[in-house]
Amino acid sequence: MNDHTAEALVVSCIDYRLQEAINNWISKNFSPKTFDRVALAGGVKNLDTIMGQIDIALRLHHIKKVILINHEDCGAYGEAGTPQKHAEDLRNAKAKAQEIYPELEVETYYLHLDGTFESIS
Repeated sequence: MNDHTAEALVVSCIDYRLQEAINNWISKNFSPKTFDRVALAGGVKNLDTIMGQIDIALRLHHIKKVILINHEDCGAYGEAGTPQKHAEDLRNAKAKAQEIYPELEVETYYLHLDGTFESIS
C-alpha cells in the first residue's frame, strides 16, 4: 500500500487576507494529511505553473480531485481582476485540467473577502 497518497490538491492565492477562510474551508472539507496545497500569487492566473503542480500531485500522491480558488480584490490580477475574469479563468483552468487529466474531479471557487466561497461552474 502506498502511504504517499492525497485525496486532493488545493490551489489558491498567497494573499494573507484569505488564509484563515481557506484554512477553515479546508478543515471542513478534508481530514488532516489528505490534501496537498499550493499557493501562488493570482491563483490560476499562471495556468502553466498550476498544470505542472497538478501533474506532480497526481504522479506522486495519486490525487483524485483538484480544488481551484481565486479571490476578490486579487493584486496579481490588478484592475483586470473582475469577478467575470476570475470566473472565466477558473472555467478555463478546469477545462484544461479535465482535458489533460479526465480522471480528476475539478472544483472551482471564487472567494469573497468576507470569506464566502462561491462555486463557479
